Amino acid sequence: MGQGQSSEEKEVTLQNIQELYRKFASECPSGNLHLHEFKKIFGINSNSTEEESAYMDNVFRSFDANKDGQIDFMEYVAAVHLILRGKLEDKLRWSFKVFDRDGNGCLDRQEVKQIIRIIYKIKTHNDPSVTASTEDICDRIFELVDKNKDSQISLEEFIEGAEKDPWVMDQLKLDIGPCDWFIEQQEKNP
Repeated sequence: MGQGQSSEEKEVTLQNIQELYRKFASECPSGNLHLHEFKKIFGINSNSTEEESAYMDNVFRSFDANKDGQIDFMEYVAAVHLILRGKLEDKLRWSFKVFDRDGNGCLDRQEVKQIIRIIYKIKTHNDPSVTASTEDICDRIFELVDKNKDSQISLEEFIEGAEKDPWVMDQLKLDIGPCDWFIEQQEKNP
């Protein structure tokens, strides 16, 4: 769920989005998407790492707006729109919500370290040449983003830091082009 949109990403058409909604209706006749179904859609299975599964748990919780343990059609529509068509600031707000596990409105070092650990486990799973120290990355992010030096990153600091510093943006995103992923899924499952 990378926050930026690369120029190489293919455009997702209205027809593609309508097809995704149609699939939701056919695959979730109850009108609700549960966590195990959500993970299946994103390719999380018994071969996935614990970190990949934990990350998708957080993503699922962020889309479950009413916190009832399932994603209804309206939550799904909002999520698809955000991922495929959302503005950078909206995607950053969503990412912050995913990262803020305790929901207190700010990120502490533990939350930042945990998300960096998850992101790097996923990145190294896909590319073993990626190496990094979670501690060093966390320290640098706090140096660059925590403007008032209170050892917490507010939503405003998070957005400003990610928008102004490409390195910070790169550390806080997965290398997944959602538009490319979506089109690939369409081609696999006509």
